[in-house]
Amino acid sequence: QVQLIESGGGLVQAGGSLRLSCAASGFAFHIYRMAWFRQAPGKQRELVAHITSAGNTNYLESLKGRFTISRDNDRSTVYLQMNSLKPEDTAVYSCARQEFYTSAYGYWGRGTQVTVSS
Repeated sequence: QVQLIESGGGLVQAGGSLRLSCAASGFAFHIYRMAWFRQAPGKQRELVAHITSAGNTNYLESLKGRFTISRDNDRSTVYLQMNSLKPEDTAVYSCARQEFYTSAYGYWGRGTQVTVSS
């Protein structure tokens, strides 16, 4: 079955970096658009970045220049490199797979906690 397993979260000081990974299995990873979302306490979930099967990317405007999404199709993994982290980046980060016919995100990982201390 489809599985998405995130890793790489943790506690980091403001200004630091983290790289999140999302290991996918159970489907043909290389043909799907993948995305990272985040949800901070008391806030709505927001789309952080997505990457197409061809490697084209798009980002939440406010994160451009600090976050980078990438993928390794040989490893069926999507990454999120986060630099110059700020306390407001604190959230649970989840990866998701976008479905072909609905464009909805049909499969989600459980998420990984990122906490940025000031």
